Amino acid sequence: MSSKARVAIVGTGRMGQAIAARLAEHPQLSFGGMAGRGDDFDALLANADVLVDFSLPAGTERLLDAAVLHSKPLVCGVSGLSEPQMAKLRLAAQSIPIVYDRNMSQGVTVLNAVIRDVAAALGPEFAVRIEETHHIHKKDAPSGTALKLAETLAKARGISVDEVPCESERRGEVPGDHTISFSSENEVLTFKHSVTTRDVFAEGAIRAALWVKDRPAGQYSMQDVLFDV
Repeated sequence: MSSKARVAIVGTGRMGQAIAARLAEHPQLSFGGMAGRGDDFDALLANADVLVDFSLPAGTERLLDAAVLHSKPLVCGVSGLSEPQMAKLRLAAQSIPIVYDRNMSQGVTVLNAVIRDVAAALGPEFAVRIEETHHIHKKDAPSGTALKLAETLAKARGISVDEVPCESERRGEVPGDHTISFSSENEVLTFKHSVTTRDVFAEGAIRAALWVKDRPAGQYSMQDVLFDV
């Protein structure tokens, strides 16, 4: 029997802890260490077959350099990367396989694929709208997920992202709700995704780590992971 692939985690917060807990029981992956964004990545990578990054943009920048140097596959779920940081990620993907997505939820990935087809099939006579609700601690609005969905809808409709209405609400401790509605004069079609616990992102990241570890260099998304396109 082959040994389990070792997954190293960058990000010591709740997401990192959730991923580590799941790796303890995974049949094909094992825990290969954890580091904060300011720790020694070279030491971490020496004991890893694949990396998962849930740190902050500055940490991702450093990790990209180390991952390329050590030729390690990477799963990155860090949102808020600047355009220069995204350019660095795209450059790194020429050397190593990288799964990058602003939302690692498997349900959101499927939702994104579905609304793309729905937006194209229904046409412009159906007005589209996004509503999202998150906990009061979330700073960005719209959420990264809402922006991802808006980009998909805009591309399917051949319009700009700014033309996709999005309403944001911050209340209580809501982990994350996203609703997409298509409405005409005579009917309304609604899709909704709700996160009951943020651990869904850990589940998606682990699935991505298992998928990316044997892939060739390139930039991938959760769409690739789930649909292998």
